[in-house]
Order: sequence, then structure tokens, then C-alpha cells
Amino acid sequence: MITLRSAREIEAMRRSGKITAKVLSDLMAAAKAGMTTADIDALAENGIRELGGEPTFKGYRGYPASVCTSVNDRVVHGIPGGYTLREGDLLSIDLGTTLDGYVSDSAVTVPIGAVSESAQRLLDVTQQCLMLGIEQIRDGNHVGDIGYAVQQHAEANGYGVVRELVGHGVGTEMHEDPQVPNYGRRGSGVKLRSGMVLAVEPMITQGGHEVKILEDGWTVVTTDGKLAAHFEHTIALTGEGPKILTLREAGEHADAAKYRPREEAAA
Repeated sequence: MITLRSAREIEAMRRSGKITAKVLSDLMAAAKAGMTTADIDALAENGIRELGGEPTFKGYRGYPASVCTSVNDRVVHGIPGGYTLREGDLLSIDLGTTLDGYVSDSAVTVPIGAVSESAQRLLDVTQQCLMLGIEQIRDGNHVGDIGYAVQQHAEANGYGVVRELVGHGVGTEMHEDPQVPNYGRRGSGVKLRSGMVLAVEPMITQGGHEVKILEDGWTVVTTDGKLAAHFEHTIALTGEGPKILTLREAGEHADAAKYRPREEAAA
């Protein structure tokens, strides 16, 4: 069942999104070679709690940490631990905040130090995919329009689009209806209506779209061992179009700006 959120609820989610955006920005600035992914998790939990929120991920279906930290060929759901970040790594950080009963969810992939030109291009295109998908969140469009925009841009640049994992509705729960695939056909799927709040999250790979889950039951990796990137925002559809509730003040890739729809500042 899809729940349409009132202006009051969207404002509550915006407040949650401000925490998510601030903490994610802080983690992006802090992440560097020599840190462990457990260090990232500790910073995230402290940051969320200091701002009055609760880490949505911690304890969710038994997940043991406050963030997901996925490195290189890890697509999503990497569990923080003893892995030490190295120069040239790609680190995907995914986190959620619950504030006053409302959830916000966002993710970004950051370079650790200097990375290869091909790795940076993957980051740029994945962020562009996110912005192009958000642009499709309009009254009268369909969920398939979001996936179509993401898929077309990714594949036109020679990348794979993960199919087994999708975006989703967000509200008082982290995962609500509808599902939001990163591939699809124009005009297909659920019709978009004002009041819907969606997490759009392209997961794009340098190789094929096939993935597998490691023995920990959480970590999703590319089957061919090639790099992956993951970007995500929580977006509300309003009468004025899509409003990004987790927009960061800084840290967005500059060359994605031309793809950016109307946004609501996170501060």
C-alpha cells in the first residue's frame, strides 16, 4: 500500500533529511586512507545521535551497524569492520536517520585520495543517473520513467545497472511501497502522485549487472569483481515538483549540476 504524505509529514521528513545530509557530508569529508570502515560507522552513529536522531539501520532485520560501508566491488550493504581504507579505493556510504518517527535515507560513493580516471567517471555518471531519475518524479509520470532514465544514461556510458536491488518508498518505515527499480520502460509501473516520498538509488557497475551476496548474509558484490557506485536521495513529490529532502550543501559532483531538478536545501 502506498501512503501519500501530508505537508506536515514531508516537513518532518525534511528535518530527518537534514540530519542525514549533515552526517553524510561530515563522513565524506572525514573518509581517508588509514581509517577503518568501523571508524566511519562510529562517526556516523555519534553524529546522528548528537543531532537528535536515531540510526535507522542499526538493528534493522538484525543489521549490526549504523551505516553500510561498501568498498570497490561491494555494491551495497557492506558491514563496517576492520577493513582499512586505501588510496584509490571507492567507498560507498549509505545511512538512514529516524527523527520523530520519520525516516530519511541517502547514500554517496566517494574516492579515497586519488583514484583512476575510469573510477572517477563511474562516480560522475552514477550521480548523473540519480539526478536524471529524480527529474522524472512528476505528477502523471510513472515509476518506470525513473528507471528508464537511469538505465538509459548508465548503459549509454557503457555501465551495468543492478537489477536485484531497487529503490523504495520512505516514510515511517525505511522500506515502503512502491519499489523503484533502476531500469524500466517509460509509462510503466505505479503512477506518481503528489505526496509520494521515494528513495531513488542507482547502483551502477563498471561491468555486468550480476551480483551475489557474501556469506555474511548482507554484503552485495559484483560477480565479475568490477567496481560499483551507489548514490541515493530521499525525494518528496509536491505540487511544485520533486523536492530532495536529503540534499547536501556541499559534496555533490559539480558536473552533475546540469541534471539537477528543483531541490530543497538541506539547511
